[in-house]
Amino acid sequence: MKKHICLFLLLFLPQLSLAIVPSAPTLDAKSYYLVDFLSGKVLASKNAHLKLAPASLTKIMSSLVVFRELKQGNLKLSDKVRVSEKAWRTPGSRMFIEVGKFITIDELLHGMLVQSGNDATVALAEHVAGDEATFAQMMNHAAKELGMVNSHFTNSSGLPDKEHYTTAHDLAILSRVLIKEAPELYKLNAIKEYTFNGIKQQNRNKLLWRDDSVDGIKTGHTEDAGYCLVSSAVRDNMRLISVVMGTDSVEARTIDNQTLLNFGYRFYKTHILYKANQKLSDSRIWQGTQKTLPVGLKQDLILTIPKNDYKELDANLEIQPQLIAPINQGQVIGKAVVKLKGKIISQQPLVALQTVAEGSMFDVLKDKALLMLE
Repeated sequence: MKKHICLFLLLFLPQLSLAIVPSAPTLDAKSYYLVDFLSGKVLASKNAHLKLAPASLTKIMSSLVVFRELKQGNLKLSDKVRVSEKAWRTPGSRMFIEVGKFITIDELLHGMLVQSGNDATVALAEHVAGDEATFAQMMNHAAKELGMVNSHFTNSSGLPDKEHYTTAHDLAILSRVLIKEAPELYKLNAIKEYTFNGIKQQNRNKLLWRDDSVDGIKTGHTEDAGYCLVSSAVRDNMRLISVVMGTDSVEARTIDNQTLLNFGYRFYKTHILYKANQKLSDSRIWQGTQKTLPVGLKQDLILTIPKNDYKELDANLEIQPQLIAPINQGQVIGKAVVKLKGKIISQQPLVALQTVAEGSMFDVLKDKALLMLE
């Protein structure tokens, strides 16, 4: 049995002519990737699975590990960390912490994410895991869990190592998870400058000054990695994540990210078609304690499609014929199929929104007789 579901929102949308979506920009970066945060729709990419040195983009993973430790109650922002000599001596960008001093985790997070301090990052890694090598194991465990199959980390800060690499695709996965899991702590990435030990440093993400919609997330640079930037922005309740790796200057990585974001927002729109657990239909159920079963989706159905194509969407519920009780809440009983201009663009399992127990003997026998007449 198929049930056609009208997209009632179409009644309230202006009848706009369809716009042609041009090809995604062609950029000189070694690799790039543009994705919608909610739907996961990829809007532009080049060499997305090419393994590259990430430089300080590594700190995105380091921050996720620390954030998870905070969430689990193993750490508090007010905890004080004693700065080791190794952390103090770590080369590269610095927060300028001093050996033997005690610094709070909150201060170190600011130093890691705003000032991109390698010293702050190593201090955090040592406090969380005992030493940086063990912290790297935690990073790799998280990468495996997230499906970052082309990533491997040997340190917390992103200092060069031939066995330390990731991809634009994997960094997009990581960034989506970080923003979803730790939205409050993620806001540290939007801070434009931070002062510690009397030294004021600016966030290296130049888009924070150029584009008010950008709220993160991280820059990176080494001779091996080139100039890299992962950025994220929100416009009209639509969040995009842009990853650019291997450009030849600060300006190039900034312009490339801006170009990708502008392309995504100009030509695409994200729609939440149906919310999880929203009743989409009532289906006939047989031999149960009730005659109808509300059906819906376990997860939000979210699509990112070309602007002005919304009226071209067509959604259908394909429900299994002759649903027989008992049926449990959450049990898959069909699928929701969405087409755009006749082409399937999404399929999601359709589930029972409540449990229906088997009816009385009389109900069962009566419905069996009725089914024979179907």
